[in-house]
Order: sequence, then C-alpha cells, then structure tokens
Amino acid sequence: MKKLDKNLYKEIEYPSHGILSKVILKNKIVEINLFCLAPKTEISEHTSAQNGLVLVLEGKGAFNLKGKNIVMEPGATIYMPQNAVHSLRVEKNTSFLLILLSNRSNN
Repeated sequence: MKKLDKNLYKEIEYPSHGILSKVILKNKIVEINLFCLAPKTEISEHTSAQNGLVLVLEGKGAFNLKGKNIVMEPGATIYMPQNAVHSLRVEKNTSFLLILLSNRSNN
C-alpha cells in the first residue's frame, strides 16, 4: 500500500476559476482526492458508483445531497452513499477531501 505522508494544507492551490483536483492516494481500497474550488464554482448534480466522504478543509459553500442542503464549512463531514444524487456550490475559495471507498466485498 502506498504511504500517505503529506501535509494536506500545503497541497491546497486555488485556481483563478473552476476546479483544481489532486489525487492524494489511490489503491484497491480507497481513493483520496483533494478538490480546490474558486469562488462561485458549481458542480452540477451527479452520482458516484462508490460510497464516499467529503471532509471540508477550508471555505464556505452549500452541498446538496438527495435534496437536502448541507453547509460546507471547515470541519464539515458529509457521508455520500453510492448512487446518491449530489451537487455543490461554493461562495469563496473552498477545499475538501473526497474519499471514495472500494465496493469490494471482504467476504
């Protein structure tokens, strides 16, 4: 397994517009991506085939999960079941980790 030994805050880089994403760790069990979004950036409704967690590091925004609005602020943790419809919009520079979990069964 690849070693994860990074100060995530040093990895944050905000684009002038849109989204910048970086793969922090990817293996058979988990994929961790850092997303850095410029102010007023939106990600339209979509789904993921994997269960996931969003961990907000910096910024402010709104995360919509299955029709429910959740405040995105530092420390917010959002669980996304696979195939759940979700979207987001940020007000200012915002960064978060997206952790996608493998659907592989351990049985």
